[in-house]
Amino acid sequence: MKMPALYLSHGAPPLADDPVWPGELAAWSAELPRPRAILMISAHWEEAPLAIGATETRPLVYDFWGFPEHYYQVTYAAPGAPGLAASVRALLRGPGTDVQDTPDRGLDHGAYVPLVEMYPDADIPVLQISMPTLDPEQLLAIGRKLAPLRDEGVLIVGSGFFTHNLAALRHDGVPRWSAEFDAWGREALAAQDVDALADFRHKSPAGALAHPRTEHFAPLFVAMGAAGTDLGAQRSVIDGFWMGLAKRSVQFG
Repeated sequence: MKMPALYLSHGAPPLADDPVWPGELAAWSAELPRPRAILMISAHWEEAPLAIGATETRPLVYDFWGFPEHYYQVTYAAPGAPGLAASVRALLRGPGTDVQDTPDRGLDHGAYVPLVEMYPDADIPVLQISMPTLDPEQLLAIGRKLAPLRDEGVLIVGSGFFTHNLAALRHDGVPRWSAEFDAWGREALAAQDVDALADFRHKSPAGALAHPRTEHFAPLFVAMGAAGTDLGAQRSVIDGFWMGLAKRSVQFG
């Protein structure tokens, strides 16, 4: 069965303790066809050339600091996906596109934090690849090349955060810039305005405040590229805010 492509907001390790968000992620995965494998593109792994992570079970990458100790005890021993890695190499290698292997690189929190809630049994093979660039056009092109994997039962997931400025954590409520950007993004997605989304730093209200650096918005473009003609068959599955940041998460197809 052809799988959709997803962009999800992954929060941080304390997502697991939120009274609402874990249930929203679990309900989402329950509605999806069961994937043969999952391909993760996380805001927390930027590396060029594009790197393919571990194809065997490896320790998680606890890429966060200053949290209570129990967040560093979380495990997610999903099977590796060597066959998927081979398919990714075949689809991406070509003129102007280099692919490298990083066999010791496990899943970072942008990958395992949502997966723990969505697929807690950790029985679906998972592969993570890096973002080799933050350029939206190049990421859209990568997504388009990966799109055939959807026909093979692979769930392609871009994992970021719809707004990501940690200054929000210092204030109560939802900052105006976060709410404005979220509303603009919802409308741009509904209009399938890829050009506006790609130029969001200039086209959106408060784009530079919503994303002082763009790595948490960037995975959206891989998912949109992978969506292909299913870009119009989209819905925001999760919305609202968490610690002032927009947790909008979108399914294409």
